[in-house]
Amino acid sequence: MFNFFAAVPKGFEYALTQELIALGATDVKETVAGAYFSAPLEQAYRITLWTRLASRIVLVIFKGQCETPEQLYNAAYCIDWPTHFSNKSTFSIDFHGLGGFINNTQFGALKIKDAVVDRFRDDGDNRPDVSRTDADIKIDAHYRNNQLTIGLNFSGPALHQRGYRGLTGEAPLKENLAANMLFRCGWTQDQQTLMDPFCGSGTVVIEAALIACDMAPGLKRSRFGFEHWRCHNESIWQNVFEEAKARASIGRTRCDIKFYASDIDSRMVALAKRNAQTAGVLDLIDFKVSDALNVEPVAETGFMVTNPPYGERLGNVSTLLQLYFQFGDKLKREFGGWKVAMLCSDIELVSSLKLKADRQMKMYNGSLECAFNLYTLHANSTRRVDPKHVDRNVDVTEIAVPFANRVKKNYKQLQKWAKKEGIDSYRIYDADIPEYNVAIDVYLDYVVIQEYSAPATIPEAVTKRRLTDVLLALPAAIGFDPDKIILKTRERQKGISQYQKLDSDKIEPITTEYGAKFRLNLAGYLDTGLFLDHRLTRKLVGAKSKDKDVLNLFSYTGSASVHAALGGAKSVTTVDMSNTYLNWAKDNFMLNGLVGKQYHFEQADCLQWVAQCQQQFDLIFIDPPTFSNSKRMEDSWDVERDHVKLLKKLTNLLKPNGEIIFSNNKRKFKINMKDLNGLKMTVVNIDDQTLPLDYKRNPHIHNTWLITHDK
Repeated sequence: MFNFFAAVPKGFEYALTQELIALGATDVKETVAGAYFSAPLEQAYRITLWTRLASRIVLVIFKGQCETPEQLYNAAYCIDWPTHFSNKSTFSIDFHGLGGFINNTQFGALKIKDAVVDRFRDDGDNRPDVSRTDADIKIDAHYRNNQLTIGLNFSGPALHQRGYRGLTGEAPLKENLAANMLFRCGWTQDQQTLMDPFCGSGTVVIEAALIACDMAPGLKRSRFGFEHWRCHNESIWQNVFEEAKARASIGRTRCDIKFYASDIDSRMVALAKRNAQTAGVLDLIDFKVSDALNVEPVAETGFMVTNPPYGERLGNVSTLLQLYFQFGDKLKREFGGWKVAMLCSDIELVSSLKLKADRQMKMYNGSLECAFNLYTLHANSTRRVDPKHVDRNVDVTEIAVPFANRVKKNYKQLQKWAKKEGIDSYRIYDADIPEYNVAIDVYLDYVVIQEYSAPATIPEAVTKRRLTDVLLALPAAIGFDPDKIILKTRERQKGISQYQKLDSDKIEPITTEYGAKFRLNLAGYLDTGLFLDHRLTRKLVGAKSKDKDVLNLFSYTGSASVHAALGGAKSVTTVDMSNTYLNWAKDNFMLNGLVGKQYHFEQADCLQWVAQCQQQFDLIFIDPPTFSNSKRMEDSWDVERDHVKLLKKLTNLLKPNGEIIFSNNKRKFKINMKDLNGLKMTVVNIDDQTLPLDYKRNPHIHNTWLITHDK
């Protein structure tokens, strides 16, 4: 009898122990990410050839306490390595685990390497060579909680590599994960008709076909770890291998189970066919290129085992939610009597199926934690509908009804208003209903959803579910393509997180506002390049700029500067600390045909620039951040603390009868009228002039004052 350890991904342990027992292992003991077992050599070969779940099989040579580097070296040295492999064989060491005196796996591997080499030398042999790649012998060491296990990699390269799969898709499903899905959903016991409408490279249906045909998953592997082991018995191995080939031949002819696989991507279907051909099961599987929403049940009952697309790419969240919702609706309508098993890493996507799971389990796809949900679709509660007569635009009016009704009403009213105003970007919803705590803006034919931070009293699961419902209900409520709906999560801004880069994708439509054009970036940043609530403030800047020298401080993307230039300003000076935003401002000027020496762009700390400026202006517009402590600034900035000091300096830059338009977005900001009056300033609040119709329900979105210096 030999002792072994079978390693698996987390979440596979229970199924692995059941498989090992079925394959004839004894003394099976489940542990984290694997199981220990015992077996004679012949059975060990058979387990290695037939396991569908294990990632590797390790022949355990040493297992014991280890608390110091010396004990690690001694444990490895005491093993009679020359009895396990020749000094003419190359070897490598895989060391797993940290803790105690092991803070680097390379340190552990080096200690064992030294012990192995020293043992060969002390036994009078030349030392074997170390090979980092494709070593003949792989020593496997694991350290956890002061327990050390040393063994030989009995199976060789990762066992999930069956040998039938060449290229894969972008998010390949490992073969042993597909097998575990089949085990845990119960298909391996029932072996009914099987479908996968999101088949990708075909792994699920190919693994199922191999099981149904009694084909050992290791038959097509090119090498095994035990081949250079000195105790390897080639005769016993060949008997085990030939037995497996005979079983596969018989099982292949007897298999009468139907397998169906489809994918919307024709390239993936072609790849899946090649993989199935290599695996020897192509003729058992009906492959089709098809949208999952068009698949039809091929039998009264069966199993659907699948791994639908999921991901967090900016801009496709709404599309995926709609896909899952419509797919769930299809399952309820047309697949009564079927069992469905679905693997997905995104709980919000799974919840949008609107199906009640019989069972929920955790599985890991690599390092990605996934939910594996099992559903039974009851035939007696399902009305079968001819797919040819099904409207693909599934009715979602029962989801988030108050939200859907409100946003539909708002959009209908504001759409007409915006057209009359000459604007095509505007807000249609701003947390009108507290339960749905989002802001929604229309930018031409795009919609941007920004999620506010939920109060701490609301559970995170509830917040996520409400956001899911918003994304599901919105396309139907306002008639927008889900592909044009972009989700951004906005934390309440603190300090230097005012602007946060999100993604490298570019969605850059050109919006029009009272004749001015601006380039947007809907995917790249939390902010899009245009603060919609300042629309009337910018218009006011333009109206006051005729034949004047205008200064725009903290200019962001220069939208107020564009309005000033289009309003006939004699000169416009645009100042911002960010080169990115200053270049964006220059692009906006070019977009509007504004070219000339009268337009100046200054990349500088605005506070330092004001202190050094020798020019004077007729009109100054400032919309400073609430707070900033950028490394490029000499001092931190707090708008409530520092606004009086800044305004005092700005009055020195004003020409006679000059004006300052001062705005900021701090919700509870209070202007210091006492100190400003002491500076002989006339301060007039103009919030009522600068609050657009689409922001009327949120009057504190910004604060705006018109300031003149009484010279």
